[in-house]
Amino acid sequence: MHTHTEFSPDSTFRLARYAERAASVGLGAVCVTDHNTIDGALRLREMDVPFTVIVGEEIYSRDGEIIGLYLTEAVPPHLPAEETIDRIHAQGGLAYIPHPFSRNRMRHLTLDALGALAKKIDAVEVFNAREIAGASNEKALAFAVSHGLPGGVGSDAHRRSELGGAFVEVDAFTSAQELLHVLRGGRVTGRLSGVGMHVRTIGDAIGKYVANQVRRLAGPPQRRAG
Repeated sequence: MHTHTEFSPDSTFRLARYAERAASVGLGAVCVTDHNTIDGALRLREMDVPFTVIVGEEIYSRDGEIIGLYLTEAVPPHLPAEETIDRIHAQGGLAYIPHPFSRNRMRHLTLDALGALAKKIDAVEVFNAREIAGASNEKALAFAVSHGLPGGVGSDAHRRSELGGAFVEVDAFTSAQELLHVLRGGRVTGRLSGVGMHVRTIGDAIGKYVANQVRRLAGPPQRRAG
C-alpha cells in the first residue's frame, strides 16, 4: 500500500523491474505512491501486469506527508493538510496517513494535524517496514484502533529487494470503499528493512540529483554536421 519507483527522486527502481518483482512475490495488488507525482503509477497501470495497480501519490503537504489512493490526477504539494485531504476526496480517493509516529523521518504528519484531522482520515499505516523502531508502528496501530480507522501496511519500497517485504492479506476488492472494508479483516505480514536501506536510498537520491545536474549543464545533444 506504499511503494516507490524511479519516478520518485530517491528511487532507481525501474518500472519493468518493479513489475517483475511484484509478480514474482505474488502480490495481487500494489499501491504506487511516488513522491508528488502519479506518473509512475499511471505508466505501470498501462503495462501488461498480472496484478491490480492502484494509482497513488505520497504528497508533501504543508503539515506532513499524506498518501492519496485511487487518484485520477496529482495533488499539488505544500498545501495545508486539510486541503490536501479535501482534494483527494474530491477525486473519490482515500486519504491514507503513512508512518504517523516515525522517529526517523522529518516529513510525517505533525501530531497536532493528525489529531485535528482524524475524522477526515480514511486509513492509517500501522506497519511501515522502513521504521527504525518497532514502537513507531505500535503507536500507529494504537491510534488507528482508538479512532476506529482501518490499518494499512507499507513496505515503503524504494528498491527491488524491499517490494513484498511487508503487505496486508485481504479479501478481494474492486473499489476504494471495498478496500477500506476488507482492511478491517486484513492480516499483517512484514519485517523491518533496517537502517542500511535508508543509507542506500540517500545514495540513490544523491546519485540521481548529480546525474540530472550533469545532463542539465551538458544541454541537449549536438547534431553532427553533414
